[in-house]
Amino acid sequence: MISRRRFLAGAGALAASPVFAQGDPMVTTGRGAVRGTREGGLSVFRGIRYGIAGRFQAPKPPPRSRETLAATGFRPSAPQRGERYRPHSEDCLFLNVWTPEAQPGGKRPVMVYFHGGAYSNGSVADPLNDGRHLAAREDVVVVTVNHRLNAFGYLYLARLDPRFPDSGNLGQLDLILALRWIRDNIANFGGDPSRLLVFGQSGGGAKIATLMGMPAATGLFHRAITMSGQQVTVSGPLNATARARAYLEALKVSSADELLALPAERLVEGLTATDPILGGSVYMGPVLDMKWLTRHPFWPDANPQSNSIPMILGNTRDETRAFIDPDSDKVRTLDWDNLADHLAPELRVDIHPEWVVEQYRRQFPDWSPERIFYAATTAGRSWPGQVIEADARARAGTRTWVYQLDFQSPTQPRRGAPHTMDIALAFGTLDAEGSYTGTGAAARALSATMMKAFAALARSGDPNAAGVPEWPTYELPRRATMVFDAESRAVDDPRRWERELFARVPYVQPGT
Repeated sequence: MISRRRFLAGAGALAASPVFAQGDPMVTTGRGAVRGTREGGLSVFRGIRYGIAGRFQAPKPPPRSRETLAATGFRPSAPQRGERYRPHSEDCLFLNVWTPEAQPGGKRPVMVYFHGGAYSNGSVADPLNDGRHLAAREDVVVVTVNHRLNAFGYLYLARLDPRFPDSGNLGQLDLILALRWIRDNIANFGGDPSRLLVFGQSGGGAKIATLMGMPAATGLFHRAITMSGQQVTVSGPLNATARARAYLEALKVSSADELLALPAERLVEGLTATDPILGGSVYMGPVLDMKWLTRHPFWPDANPQSNSIPMILGNTRDETRAFIDPDSDKVRTLDWDNLADHLAPELRVDIHPEWVVEQYRRQFPDWSPERIFYAATTAGRSWPGQVIEADARARAGTRTWVYQLDFQSPTQPRRGAPHTMDIALAFGTLDAEGSYTGTGAAARALSATMMKAFAALARSGDPNAAGVPEWPTYELPRRATMVFDAESRAVDDPRRWERELFARVPYVQPGT
């Protein structure tokens, strides 16, 4: 088990005789003073601790420090598979702040970003998530948050060991603790705690949708944006327990005590366990534990808890072109004879694949097998959750806006408008590693429009602002949608035919 002493040692490391430069910004928080750096006219604080936590335990606020703590570099990312975001550490409850002015009284809107990675991967250290352009251009305070992922954040042990009643939703509890820290401290960084927007892409959006159904998150944020990230339902406790058993079996352990004794690297290795419900690698995500989550976020309707929160929901036109490589054998060998067979496992719904191909060929006779493959997988797999959530909010009479990103990648044309493309546009990080946008005039103009709209929602609760095309609210049956492109415009129900096609089969949320 990761001891409290070990975590506090990590906290002490931040305070180990830092060397500060004259003029570095310093802010007093409820846990002590932190000192950041001045970069391009902004005050930047990287690696502010907001919590401590033992393995499989709920997080707690950190102890107060008498030292001025250095917040000058990203802290370790959560343990996960792969090498991309190393170093990794279980001691990962840190956040980062970019602000035009680190002084009380600024009352700037606050935009808090949760990274993607399907609850299992990702980090705020990703250069796509750098907050400097958004903070400077829109005069807002930007915050990014790391938290526990995969087994460390979502392995559900409560029905196997009563000592761990919070285990299935720890990653969410980390985010709630971070939001409380922001509420209590962000005014000293020039932010307005009464205008706090959360936004996130992919898994980050799903985390937000889940928070909108968690009573413990009530009142901690006031606007929301989900970018290609939905969570209609969460994992049921029986399925989550079956996944926990499969995970324990893969690690060849039989109890939580044995898990506590393993090094973090071994717990990461166990993530290759086969999911007993879905197949593939074991799924880890929020759980309907009847403690922190007592109903699904958007089923059977939009949770009334969050219906007063203005919200934007969006997706990209070609989501699955990011997941399924256009140069893979699956795509390179596509033809009319094998399209249905290649399509079937990617749709993730029980629908007749030959019938789907027939319908697309009839509706779009000029389309190639590749184009139908990507269109159908996007419409049947990556898009329905957003439609369900937006329709549910529309039925509840909420203030909701929907976008579809159509802008085609100029640097990787075969990717089209893929999953993750909206991150660089929303942050202005067009030249960052992993960006599909390029840095041309059209991309710069679109990024400026999206940043204005997102910041306007944070500022006023409405994305309409100078420089943003008129963006009607999403209402039924009109389904007005902002199509973000080289020339952005609002379109009513822009993919109506595909929406109606896949509405014929029940939507299955991953992880249920």
